[in-house]
Amino acid sequence: MRSHNVSSAALVIIAVAVLTACASGFTTVSPKLPAQYSSLGKATGSACGSHGILLSGYYFIPMGLNSRDERAYKNAVDSVPGATGLVNVTLREDWTWWVIGTARCVTVSGEAFK
Repeated sequence: MRSHNVSSAALVIIAVAVLTACASGFTTVSPKLPAQYSSLGKATGSACGSHGILLSGYYFIPMGLNSRDERAYKNAVDSVPGATGLVNVTLREDWTWWVIGTARCVTVSGEAFK
């Protein structure tokens, strides 16, 4: 009887681990332009996160993944002094496999404005 309880508990733990997901909110990548603005030039910023630990195809520990778009956008805006936002935004994602996980990097580019 005890082994039945242990296997049931293990099954519940595995089910919870498999069915649990991470989520994040929406990130505004290109805000609405103000009535008057001035263009400050090209801006680019990047940010990375990782998915890790286990076997290929089953990475389940997110590390900095949910905020990488927002961080890349902020880094792009900060790359041009005085900029308050970006227009004509492009987003590129690259990933690298590092045996026990993957690194996923986002690069945001656009025209900085003030």
